[in-house]
Amino acid sequence: MARVDVEDRRFDTPKGIRRSPSFRIASDRDRFGRFTEWVARGMGTPGFLLGLSVFAIGWMAWNTFAPEHLRFDSIAIGFTALTLVLSLQASYAAPLILLAQNRQDDRDRVQIEQDRQRAERNLADTEYLAREVVALRLAVKDLASKDFIRAELRAIVDELDRQAEEESEHAAS
Repeated sequence: MARVDVEDRRFDTPKGIRRSPSFRIASDRDRFGRFTEWVARGMGTPGFLLGLSVFAIGWMAWNTFAPEHLRFDSIAIGFTALTLVLSLQASYAAPLILLAQNRQDDRDRVQIEQDRQRAERNLADTEYLAREVVALRLAVKDLASKDFIRAELRAIVDELDRQAEEESEHAAS
């Protein structure tokens, strides 16, 4: 019996066409990006610098004071192996730090764009509220004030009093 490939068992894609590679590139990129950020954060710490200094001093001390048959790097040629190890470390550290900076720049760009959009929304909201306040002020300006209403009511009461007096004078005559 023929062996069935995992991709050929899927019914949502035509036979022979792979939906995605067997490994995930996107998650691997993100995982590698997180790794670069971890390396960049670690290399900037005093602990890393102290550890690297202790490593280099230990290397040089071992290859200077250890018995001749146990030495693996010669002081006579300037600790060539140590230089190569440190050069290798630096050649990997620099690109990893740059990759971490690029990821941070991308995050900063997204954050700046979100801040700009938020500021635009706030400005639009503020302008709307300012227009509403102006409309309310205009509407209130057209409304009668308390003093105006009292004066009108007094005028009406006085008019009614005069009419009542005239009627009473008219009825008496």
